[in-house]
Amino acid sequence: MLFTCARITGFLLLIIASLPADEQRFADSATEQTITLLPLGDSITEGGGGGGGNYRHELDRLLKDAGHSFAFVGPKTDGKGLSHAGYSGWNSSKIRDQIVGVYKQYPADIVLLHMGHNHFSEHDPVPLIIYNTNAILDTIFGINPTATILVARVIPAGKLPKYSYIPKLNRQLAQLFKERQSNLTHRVFLVDQEAGFDWTTDTVADKVHPNEAGAIKMAAVWAAAIKKVSDTLKSR
Repeated sequence: MLFTCARITGFLLLIIASLPADEQRFADSATEQTITLLPLGDSITEGGGGGGGNYRHELDRLLKDAGHSFAFVGPKTDGKGLSHAGYSGWNSSKIRDQIVGVYKQYPADIVLLHMGHNHFSEHDPVPLIIYNTNAILDTIFGINPTATILVARVIPAGKLPKYSYIPKLNRQLAQLFKERQSNLTHRVFLVDQEAGFDWTTDTVADKVHPNEAGAIKMAAVWAAAIKKVSDTLKSR
């Protein structure tokens, strides 16, 4: 039997209206053309401090030039009106503690998670960061099971020995991703922000935060990953 467009639309609206409130909110979001992005992390996500670059500005341009419809969401807004959840000085534990409130208020389709700085190598923080990363993933999926989370292998830093743990962290993030792949219910993807990023040329004087060149590199990596996952989001 053939259905007219009007009958199909009415049928879909009837299904959505019958869902519980939380599920209906996410179903409504999925039927819209615009895909929401939540950049989540510390000052590297916030961007712009100390003369540093902001990857959102270039990412916004790349997505628009490619003809994609995306909107940045989050509790903070930068000078160009792009929203985010980047918090200068926050470590992974602080982000973990705040994620419930942030994501309930801004339940984005895609989360861009770049996290792991603001710890100290002498504390051997990698196990804690991995624990916090898992907790954040579980929290987001508990709120919105259909979310897509892009977890970044973080950019390297030349501020040593404070950040000498980052190579180990990135190896453990890759292992976390392999373990998460076994759960086909949740959409988690590893994004390699480490490869190709050179702190000697891509950071400001502090050897940590990306300069404009570094921000452009980060944006290109995010854009490629978003393109891959957004096509499947639109088809759902």
